[in-house]
Amino acid sequence: MSTPSTVDLGGRFARELPELAVPWKAESADEPLLLALNDTLATELGLRPDWLRAPDGLRFLVGNLVPESATPVAQAYAGHQFGGFVPQLGDGRALLLGELTGTDGGLRDLHLKGSGATPFARGGDGLAAVGPMLREYIVSEAMHALGVPTTRALAVVATGKPVFRDTPQPGAVLARVASSHLRVGSFQYVAARGDTELLRRLADHAIARHHPAAAGAVNPYLALLESVVAAQAALVARWMLIGFVHGVMNTDNMTISGETIDYGPCAFMEAFDPATVFSSIDHGGRYAYGNQPAAAEWNLARFAETLLPLIDTDTDRAIELALAALATFRTAYSAAWSAGIQAKLGLAEQVSPELVEDLLELLQQSRVDWTSFFRALAHAARGDAEPARGLFVDLAGFDAWLERWRALGPDGNAMDRVNPVYIPRNQLVEEALTAAGSGQLEPLHSLLDAVSDPYTERAGLERYAEPAPDEFGDYRTFCGT
Repeated sequence: MSTPSTVDLGGRFARELPELAVPWKAESADEPLLLALNDTLATELGLRPDWLRAPDGLRFLVGNLVPESATPVAQAYAGHQFGGFVPQLGDGRALLLGELTGTDGGLRDLHLKGSGATPFARGGDGLAAVGPMLREYIVSEAMHALGVPTTRALAVVATGKPVFRDTPQPGAVLARVASSHLRVGSFQYVAARGDTELLRRLADHAIARHHPAAAGAVNPYLALLESVVAAQAALVARWMLIGFVHGVMNTDNMTISGETIDYGPCAFMEAFDPATVFSSIDHGGRYAYGNQPAAAEWNLARFAETLLPLIDTDTDRAIELALAALATFRTAYSAAWSAGIQAKLGLAEQVSPELVEDLLELLQQSRVDWTSFFRALAHAARGDAEPARGLFVDLAGFDAWLERWRALGPDGNAMDRVNPVYIPRNQLVEEALTAAGSGQLEPLHSLLDAVSDPYTERAGLERYAEPAPDEFGDYRTFCGT
């Protein structure tokens, strides 16, 4: 059985980049109660689920029992938050316990969220409530099942302590796993301090961990930029194809690995509208659904700025090279989006931009549910157009589009393999979180069961495929801090 002495928690980040790592301890959780445990992920990490459920395992999951050799640290980083630069942010309520080597040989960060205030807390209490931590668990596991690169949730453990927000709420700690927590903001933190040697060490660390091919390039740091641009272009295209709205695309929430991170005010779009915003603090729609590619490109430009001293000693030449690398984002994003929408439409050949644009206009005009539509359209490919037609107000317009699309020979079965039936529907997420807050976990586990196998339609799960009823109203999300 696993024990703290047999869990090998490495400290590569803390060892190689001590300037970005403040040793710290998690707050005590005297009455830990397991709310959710990802058995499959635990096994992949070489951890025994039965031990994690036991008292010592729960203490491990909240950071109160770690191997003697491990050094939990709070990571330092900076970031542009809604366009304004903050030179020091960091893990205000989080700890990197260390790195685990999975059964596949890959290195994974084991990271806590809600484990108490650190030196980076900026006046906050460093705690997290049950609801936001379970939200991250649900959505990150759904994203994984949808094939989107993401941090993953290992467990959510209630602490037995209240967290005071607008009202007292039960507290919890999320244990999550990532290929690393290196962010654009990590590079901004170092660049703002003008330490070129530390910047080089950070870049070398990122290359070795995430983009090793760059090490053999003529210009490794330019290759690092190119690799991150490509990874983020592919990632954001995936978000757009499934209707995911991150909600807070600050530079400290963009990873170097190309994984989705920090599920705060996130949600899935239902009625198609590029202006869709859920976050209660995004008053201007900076991170609206339709703005996400531009926001990503802006963030990557900030990343490029940090790398200029490494790309070339001649600043003008460095800028020229960086701009050329950044210019590849739009091409890469467009290619990923086009391939994805072609697959969603069940077409073997590249789809014309006009066909897609006309469809998007029809979807927006009729406020058609993004996810339901493509599953209904698959029926039309097999000869039954009524499920799809019933979603539109402009029947003549949709019928004309349908005729053009059918002439291209769509494959309905292929569509079913890439278009999900189940996503974390906003009303179901809220239902599960409310129930969990009062100790009822069945809605949570039922929702997780649905979204963990999103492409397979199953009898008895009809409500998990339906958009929110009208009475649900406008949906607003919160960061939980």
